[in-house]
Amino acid sequence: MTDGPTESLRVDPVTAALVDRYGVPTVEPVPSGEGFRRLARSVCSQSVSTAAARAVRERLFALPAFDDGVTAAATLAADQASLAAAGLGERKADYLRAAATAWVEGRIDRATLADADEATVRAAVTDVYGLGEWTASIYLLFVLGRPDVFPVGDLAVRRAMTALYGHADDDHGAMRATAERWAPHRSHATRLLWTLYEDDDETAAAFVAD
Repeated sequence: MTDGPTESLRVDPVTAALVDRYGVPTVEPVPSGEGFRRLARSVCSQSVSTAAARAVRERLFALPAFDDGVTAAATLAADQASLAAAGLGERKADYLRAAATAWVEGRIDRATLADADEATVRAAVTDVYGLGEWTASIYLLFVLGRPDVFPVGDLAVRRAMTALYGHADDDHGAMRATAERWAPHRSHATRLLWTLYEDDDETAAAFVAD
């Protein structure tokens, strides 16, 4: 019988302490109809800080084009200049529209990929202009709710791993090796690392010092 996420996370004293502080995060697919919105959030978050991504996302989702919901169809109907001016910029606006096109065409929508294996999902997502491995990981974790995803390219994950385990920021191999101890619930561990990273600096620093 496979252990649940709590048991997997408590194998490691570091993540066990995170569980004691924050609890075990949930990992489940987004509600029906919310898949593209979550993908759009990931485009907003590419290569920027959490705070910057949040600001862009709030401005973008407040556009009149999305009054009836952040959907692929609404994205394609939106004015390109408005998408860019909301904070995406021209390049990310192109990425978002490419994602919307792929979604509408049934190449990366949730229904198409719900039962696909991880390699198939990654291939489908990264085949879209502007969507790379990080976005594929976020899609797997949040849109599909897969329990064993470890996005080693994520800035917050790398910083948390460096602070907690002493890994060099560019030593992805060591980070992946450490993450093996959380399998098959690496998504839950990832969410714990994000929670620590997003905590206020004083609390996070005190935890790392402990």
